[in-house]
Amino acid sequence: MKKRLIVCGFAAAFMAVLLTGCGGKTSGGATSDNSAASAEGSKEEEESSDELYVYNWGEYIDEAVIDQFEDETGIRVIYDLFETNEEMYPIIEAGAVTYDAVCPSDYMIQKMIENDLLAEINFDNISNLNQIDPAYLEMSKSFDPENKYSVPYCWGTVGILYNTKRLEELGVTPPTKWSDLWDEKLSGEILMQDSVRDAFMVALKKDGFSMNSSDEGELEQAKQALIDQKPLVQAYVIDQVRDKMIGGEAAVGVIYSGEMLYIQEEVANLGLDYSLEYVIPQEGTNLWLDSWVIPKNAKNKTNAEKWIDFLCRPEIAKANFEYITYPTPNKGAFDLLDEDLQNNKSVFPDKDSLVNCEVFRYLGDDVDSVYNDLWKEVKSN
Repeated sequence: MKKRLIVCGFAAAFMAVLLTGCGGKTSGGATSDNSAASAEGSKEEEESSDELYVYNWGEYIDEAVIDQFEDETGIRVIYDLFETNEEMYPIIEAGAVTYDAVCPSDYMIQKMIENDLLAEINFDNISNLNQIDPAYLEMSKSFDPENKYSVPYCWGTVGILYNTKRLEELGVTPPTKWSDLWDEKLSGEILMQDSVRDAFMVALKKDGFSMNSSDEGELEQAKQALIDQKPLVQAYVIDQVRDKMIGGEAAVGVIYSGEMLYIQEEVANLGLDYSLEYVIPQEGTNLWLDSWVIPKNAKNKTNAEKWIDFLCRPEIAKANFEYITYPTPNKGAFDLLDEDLQNNKSVFPDKDSLVNCEVFRYLGDDVDSVYNDLWKEVKSN
C-alpha cells in the first residue's frame, strides 16, 4: 500500500479502546469527545482552523493531490484509512474519533443519513459541483434522495474477469451470465468475493431477483445456490482476485471494474501469452458509487467543503483517476482523458450494458442480520 499519506491510526486506536472497554483519549490527532470541544464548536474556531481530518479507503487518492491541496489552502491534511464500509461506520457512529471528510459507498451513506450522522453540505462552497455528470447526481438519489449530503467521487461495476487461454484449455465458452459461474467444468477455477452482499448479489441476480431483496424465500434460494457452487470455488477473496488472475492461478474471478486498467497494463508489461477480459453479466450487477460526506460532528466543516470542491476540479479528478484507475463521475475530467481511455468499455461501459444494474441499498439492521446469518451458513457448510 502506498503511504506517503499521513496515516495516524486514530480509528484503529479507538477501536482498540472500544474493544477493551477502556476510556480516555485516542492516540494521535483526531480528538475524542472527552478531550475536545463539542462537535458544534464555535464559528470562530472553525474559521481559524488550518486542519482537515480525512477518512478514506486505502490507495484511493493521488498523494500529489493532497500536497497540492495543502500548498494552495494552507490546510494541513491528517489522513486515515479504512478497509471496508463496515469498519468505517462504527467509528463515525461512536463519535469519539472526529473526521471532517469521509468517503463511504452508496448503501452506507443511506444508513448514515437515516441514523442522523451526516451534516448537510453547503453547496455554495462547492462551486465545481457542475463538473459532476448529472447522471451520477441522479444515481445518488437512490441513497441521498435530495442530494443534500454527498458528492460523487468514483463509481464502477462488479463483473467477471476471465482468462481467455485457460477457458479454451478447459473447453469453456467465455462467460456472459452469472449462472456461468456454476459450470462444473470450472471446478477449482473460480474466485468469488469474500463479501456477504457481493456474494449474495451474484446468486440473487443469477436467479432474476433484486440484489436488494429482503424476501426470505429468495434469500434462502440464493444461500442454497452459493452452497451448491462451493465445491467449484477455489477461494473466497477480495483484493487477491487481481493478482491471482494475473498470475494465471484461476480461470474466472468476480472483480471490481476499477482494477481493469491496472490488469491490462500488467498483462502487457509482463508479456503474458493470455489476455484477461471483463464482462458485465447479462442479468445485471452492482453499479456502485463512492461519495464524499461530512459527519455531523465534524469540527472543520468549511475545510471539508474546500476539500470536496478541490477534488471536483477537472484536472484534480483526472489526476486521481490516473492514479487509482476507478471511473470518475467528473465530466470535465473525462473530457481531458485520451480517446483510447474514454473508449475503454471495461472502465467506462456503454449505458446499454448497465440496463439491469442496481445500486446497493441499506436494508435495515434486521435484514442485514439475516444476510449475515445466511452467509455464515454458506461459509461453514
